[in-house]
Amino acid sequence: MKINKLSIVIPAYNEARTIHLILNKIKAVELIDDIEKEVIIVNDCSKDDTEQAISRYQQQNPDLNIQYFKHEVNKGKGAALHTGIAKATGDYVIIQDADLEYDPAEYNDLLKPICSGFADVVYGSRFMGSNPHRILFFWHTIGNRWLTFASNMFANMNLTDMETCYKLFDRKLIQSLNLQEKRFGFEPEVTLKLSRIPNLRLYEVGISYYGRTYDEGKKIGWKDGFRAIWCILKYGMFKAK
Repeated sequence: MKINKLSIVIPAYNEARTIHLILNKIKAVELIDDIEKEVIIVNDCSKDDTEQAISRYQQQNPDLNIQYFKHEVNKGKGAALHTGIAKATGDYVIIQDADLEYDPAEYNDLLKPICSGFADVVYGSRFMGSNPHRILFFWHTIGNRWLTFASNMFANMNLTDMETCYKLFDRKLIQSLNLQEKRFGFEPEVTLKLSRIPNLRLYEVGISYYGRTYDEGKKIGWKDGFRAIWCILKYGMFKAK
């Protein structure tokens, strides 16, 4: 399958320290089949110098196609993704966090099942393959695996990492979904709504994970875990639209 352009959606909240580093990594990636890159950054009303850091980067790197949008009030990661997905113009859309936990050098690994004509959606799994993984929190790992297990029960799928950031979608498909979750509930909502699409071809590939501690800027917490459980019940058991 021929892909002309990949939209890279980056939700950003207080990422002034790392946003230029992740943009450097994106810029350095040479996508297979000469696929063009469109970077869409959504600043979710950051309180630090994220906006200034992005502006400086745009001025210094005019050759990288960066589209910048800002929320005037903080709405949450899911809301930032909604904005970015709506603005995307590429054939496919991939989600990229603004920190350094995920490596853009692996975009081509996710693109291969698409370009080979096998997949419509590809998830990058932190729990499969031999790529590097930073050792961090035991209970976070248990929580991620349990949430994936619960999501799989209602979706009738065998994903290993529902909560992963790296999700690669057909743009028209993801734009057609009625996505509502404003925060980290985006992950189970989009997964369960994708599972209802007839004949959807969803693949996973192993990816690296360079996780952060809370001191280093990690934001997701235990309250988000409970929200994810509610979302699994809402969009899985009750099949909310």
